[in-house]
Amino acid sequence: MSPLLIFLAVMVFFTAVLVAYLTKQFQNENSNYLSNNPMKNSNTKVKTIEKEKIVAETLNGRFAMLGLIAAVGAYLTTGQIIPGFV
Repeated sequence: MSPLLIFLAVMVFFTAVLVAYLTKQFQNENSNYLSNNPMKNSNTKVKTIEKEKIVAETLNGRFAMLGLIAAVGAYLTTGQIIPGFV
């Protein structure tokens, strides 16, 4: 195996571990937030929708940052934003 392939495999592994950790951490923070700050005068359906929106937006932002880091890493290592794409 080439050193570049090993490096990319290690980076993919660490990225997957980081995403799993951040997702779990965010779920814990979100459950703490909802238990400490109950919404007044609202039904449970609205609470569920708001919770899902918060989770979706936060994960979307985190994945966007990972994508930017991956694009910068690809550019630094290969000189192309999408390696192998003309």
